[in-house]
Amino acid sequence: MDARQVALDVLNEIDKGQDTLDFLMDKWTANIRFPFRKDRSLLNAIVFGVTRWRKKLDHVISHFSNTPFENLHPVVRNVLRMGLFQIQHLDRIPVSAAVNTSVDLAKANAHAQLANFVNAVLRKATQEIDSVPYPDPESSPVESMAVEKSFPEWMIERWFLRFGMEETARLCDSINQIAPITVRVNTLRTNRDKLVKSLEGEAGMVWTTSVSEDGVGFSNPKKPLPEMAAFRLGWFQVQDEAAQLATRLLEPLPGEKVLDACAGLGGKTGYIAQMMQNRGRVAAMDIGKDKLSRLVAEMDRLIIKNTTPYVHDFEEPLRGRPYRHYDRILLDAPCSGLGVLRRNPDSKWRAKPDSFAGYTLRQGKFLDNLARSVKSGGTLVYIVCSMEPEETDGVVEKFLESHPEFKIKKPPQDLAEKAPSLFTPQGFFRSYPHRHDMDGFFAAGFTKK
Repeated sequence: MDARQVALDVLNEIDKGQDTLDFLMDKWTANIRFPFRKDRSLLNAIVFGVTRWRKKLDHVISHFSNTPFENLHPVVRNVLRMGLFQIQHLDRIPVSAAVNTSVDLAKANAHAQLANFVNAVLRKATQEIDSVPYPDPESSPVESMAVEKSFPEWMIERWFLRFGMEETARLCDSINQIAPITVRVNTLRTNRDKLVKSLEGEAGMVWTTSVSEDGVGFSNPKKPLPEMAAFRLGWFQVQDEAAQLATRLLEPLPGEKVLDACAGLGGKTGYIAQMMQNRGRVAAMDIGKDKLSRLVAEMDRLIIKNTTPYVHDFEEPLRGRPYRHYDRILLDAPCSGLGVLRRNPDSKWRAKPDSFAGYTLRQGKFLDNLARSVKSGGTLVYIVCSMEPEETDGVVEKFLESHPEFKIKKPPQDLAEKAPSLFTPQGFFRSYPHRHDMDGFFAAGFTKK
C-alpha cells in the first residue's frame, strides 16, 4: 500500500467533515502493513502536516492557480496541498519526487488533464515561491497572522483580544509544533524509573515530565506504541501532562466510590483507579458503547480491577442505584477542544465561532445533573480541554450561582507549590501550550458543603 495514496484518501475523508482525524487514521491504518517504518512516518507527516498548514498552503496554491481555488476539484486540492507541503516542509524528499508523485496521484484519482494542471502549479510554485504576496501585518494583522500561522481568522481575532498580538503568535507557533508523546506510568505495575529504562531502548529521547510525578515523554519511537514491551505489560497509558495534572484535582482515596463521567476511552479512569490503588469502586460512564468496550480492554491491559462501565447520557440526571451518592465525581465535559489543537489539527477547521453557546449550555447541564449525586463533603471536578472563557470561568461562575451548596476546592498543596503558574488565585488549574509546554486544559474542583 502506497503511503501517499492512503494520505490522500484520509484527507478526502476529512473534507467530508463527518469523522475526526484520529478516527480516520485508526480506521485506515488498522489493517495496513507498510513494508517499511518510514512509510507510516510519511503518512503521519503528510496527513497531520497538510491539515495543520492547510490555510497557508491554500493561499500559495491560489496564487499559482489560474482556476479559482474554490472551483478546483476536491481531490486536486488535496493533491496540490500534499505536493506543496512536501516541497516546503519535508527536507528529505527531493522536490522532483514531491512533484512527480503528486502528478501520479492526480492521474490515478482524477484524470490526465488535471494531472497536467497539478504538474504546472507545483513546478511554478517551486520556482517562484518567494514571489507569493501575503496580507500586510500592519494594515491587516488578523488576516496576516491567520494566513502565516494557518488558523481561521475568527480564532486569531478571539485570541488577539485576550492575549495581544505577540502572545497570540507564540500560542499559534506552539500549536503548530508536533506534540511530544507523553504517557503516564501505571504505578500498579511498575515505577517511573523502570519505565524510563524500558523506553530508552525503544525511542530516540526519553524524559520525565517537569510537573507531573507520573509522566514520561519520548520522541521517535522505533515501533508503534502497542508493539512496545512496556505497553504490552501495561506499564503506561498515553496521557498528556496537563490531563494528568487536571485529574489530580480529584484526589481520590482507596476504598471510595468514584464516578468518571464522560469517561471516553479511559485515560482519566485509569489514573483514578491507579490513585485509588485498585481499591474501592470506579463507575466509568459514557454515552458511547464502543468507547466503553475499548475502555474495558484498556483497564484489562493495565490490570485494573475496580472499574465498572455504564452507558449513560448526562443530558439526563442520574437516578437510582448505582447512580447516587459518590464520594467524588470527575466530569471531563464535551467542549470545543481548542486546547488540544496541536494533537488534533483538524479541529481548527471543524470548530465554529458560534458553537460556544451550545457547549456551555451542555456543560452547565451536565454539572447540574451530577451535582445531586455528590455526597455531602464530597468532591466534584470539572475539566475541559479548552482555554476559552465561555467554557471555563463562565461555566464555573454559573454553576456556583445556581448551586450554593458547593464551594471551590483548594488544589493539592504539592501541585500548587511546585507549579504556581498553573493555578489561578481562585485555585483553578489552567495550562497553555505556549506557556507550559503541555495541552491547554482547565479544571475546577468543588466541595459539597
